[in-house]
Amino acid sequence: MVRAIRVYETGGPEVMRFEDVEIADPGKGEARIRHDAIGMNYIDTYFRSGLYPAPAGLPMTPGHEGAGIVVSVGAGVTEVAPGDRVAYVGPLGSYAEERLVPADRLVKLPDSIDSRTAASMMLKGMTASYLLQRTFKVGPGTTLLFHAAAGGVGLIAGQWARHLGATVIGTVGSAAKAELAKANGYDHVINYREENFVARVAEITGGEKCDVVYDSVGNDTYPGSLDCLKPLGLWASFGQSSGPIADFNFGLLAQKGSLFATRPTLFTYVAKREDLERTAAALFEVVGSGAVKISINQEYALSDVVTAHQDLEGRRTTGTTILLP
Repeated sequence: MVRAIRVYETGGPEVMRFEDVEIADPGKGEARIRHDAIGMNYIDTYFRSGLYPAPAGLPMTPGHEGAGIVVSVGAGVTEVAPGDRVAYVGPLGSYAEERLVPADRLVKLPDSIDSRTAASMMLKGMTASYLLQRTFKVGPGTTLLFHAAAGGVGLIAGQWARHLGATVIGTVGSAAKAELAKANGYDHVINYREENFVARVAEITGGEKCDVVYDSVGNDTYPGSLDCLKPLGLWASFGQSSGPIADFNFGLLAQKGSLFATRPTLFTYVAKREDLERTAAALFEVVGSGAVKISINQEYALSDVVTAHQDLEGRRTTGTTILLP
């Protein structure tokens, strides 16, 4: 028996229970992982609340991200072996001391990356990787706006975009978060509680606006995000922490400059094994070189996950958060 978080009905943080569960031997193509650390991400709250339905229904164990040691493998597994240090972003189920993971979702960790760092950065860091390198190829001359700049993805993306030579603008909700964003690559930081971010972006850019807006906020930043884009600019809406956009007006894209819009997800971008390996390798490279620094700003025991979710949804966290078995 191992301990895990189980959800029997969707709702607030209080629906999560910490209890004993049985873990089967790994089947064909599977590996059994003993977690050293577990990543916590805003998407976890979507599955817990029912905003996103759990693919296998209820009960379910939340969480997509973790790092640890391979305990055993099933038939046909060639990607990893017992004793390997690994990390993953995979199917639901990471809020557990141990779990089964499809072996083709695991990546081996280089010596330069410890398990806590890996658990805190795989989903957020690979999200930053695909957003900056594939959804829109950021480079010298790019001007971008990143909402929630002091969040987990935002702090990584700010450093990475600066490393790529972009002009990086971010929005935050407090003075403390503004200072954090400035320390993590952002050239300009807008406190949206005190300033109109659309007007401020126009001022910063001399009316030129941005090539791309990365938006994980959703309802509260729509349609303002579109007003921050140059003609033919791209709005990448990759989350909805303030709630989903109820009525997206497709015609606004034409009215505001023949804009492009996309709703990307990491799981599409790393569905193929070669894309997963390439995306993870890019992340390991920038972190290993020191170009991007990963700061774990909150740690909670796995048994304290209710408090952790309350803090996350109450916007009392910054950067990355991990759970410790």
